[in-house]
Amino acid sequence: MRRLSASLVFTNDGPPLRNGIVTTSDDGTILKVEKGGGSVPEADPDRGSSSPEPDTEFYNGIIIPGFVNCHCHLELSHLKGTIPAGKGLGPFLADLTASRKGDPETIRKAAAAADRDMYTEGTELCADICNNSSTFGIKRESRISYFNLIEVFASDPALAPKRMQEAENLAAESTAAGLPFSIVPHSVYSVSLPLFRLIREKSGGNLVNSIHFMESAGEEMYLSDRKGPLMDSFSEAGLIPPVLQTPENCVSAILDEVTTSRSLILVHNTVAVRETVRKINPRGKVYWCLCPNSNLHIEGKMPPVSMLSEEGCDIVIGTDSLASNENLSILAELKAIQQHYPSARLEDMIRWSTINGAKALGKESRYGSIAPGRKPGLLLIENADTVNMKLTPDTTVSRLI
Repeated sequence: MRRLSASLVFTNDGPPLRNGIVTTSDDGTILKVEKGGGSVPEADPDRGSSSPEPDTEFYNGIIIPGFVNCHCHLELSHLKGTIPAGKGLGPFLADLTASRKGDPETIRKAAAAADRDMYTEGTELCADICNNSSTFGIKRESRISYFNLIEVFASDPALAPKRMQEAENLAAESTAAGLPFSIVPHSVYSVSLPLFRLIREKSGGNLVNSIHFMESAGEEMYLSDRKGPLMDSFSEAGLIPPVLQTPENCVSAILDEVTTSRSLILVHNTVAVRETVRKINPRGKVYWCLCPNSNLHIEGKMPPVSMLSEEGCDIVIGTDSLASNENLSILAELKAIQQHYPSARLEDMIRWSTINGAKALGKESRYGSIAPGRKPGLLLIENADTVNMKLTPDTTVSRLI
């Protein structure tokens, strides 16, 4: 059993606790949460912590639940540093298609290293995109709890039955590996209408739905007008089929073609506008996933964080892949948000990256909050501005449990 205390404890089960105390069992299950009180104890300069009581570990910082990564591509970890930044979504996708294959052992080692780093940097639960089974063994043995999102795409309507069968085969492998899964469409522009409808037919019981959404301005132009940078890039790469059948626009793709079961994670939202948000949010259980460092790498743009907050959106955080990011650190994503949106509140960002993600994945009974009976993992945030409740460039995260 351990008793852990810090200057602040963000439980997501009430207001932050000053000098709060969290008692856990040996396996990390929360047994008790106490408000604490009195002055903040001085830290031991040698240990970085001291105890307000003999059996209590005190830390000068903020204790939070473990992070939830709502969008990752672990299987692309071997592509770190290989795709140039700033070329736009179309060229990025063309480069990714050309380079994603590799030596199986190289892919496995890169994914295993990324998994270890992600855990060290605080991720406890992760929704991971899968196009193959190369990472299943790693995830089965990982200290992170994974939810597989079996991704389907093909713009050629003639390929719809084949792609659906491939997804079902991969889902069977996920089941054999003991990994929960959902079959999901890749994006509004890469899935033909017949394939959308096959996916919807097969995914009516999904616990989690996910789709890449409004990552670039070219998506709406591609669907509505059959032109723009995506159309140009895909045409140049020979990716436009003889027959092109797509949803009419981004909103109709979500409301008419994606299953209405349970939660829906919309990933990226870099060019989402207020009107779109207001049309989609009434669906219910919509989670707007932000991967800012990936957006900066690919398009040089940040998602509209302030607008999404103003509209009352349930925001969650992802890292995307090492093909478009330097690391898979949730804290790095939050720092990017803080840098570009200085008004973002620390308490909100912690909620986005913990309890909101747990709810999006249907795992809030275990992850995302510090309350008796939960087993969320515990992290220590240090060097934050606790007066103004902001992250700083020097803010770090480390694991306590």
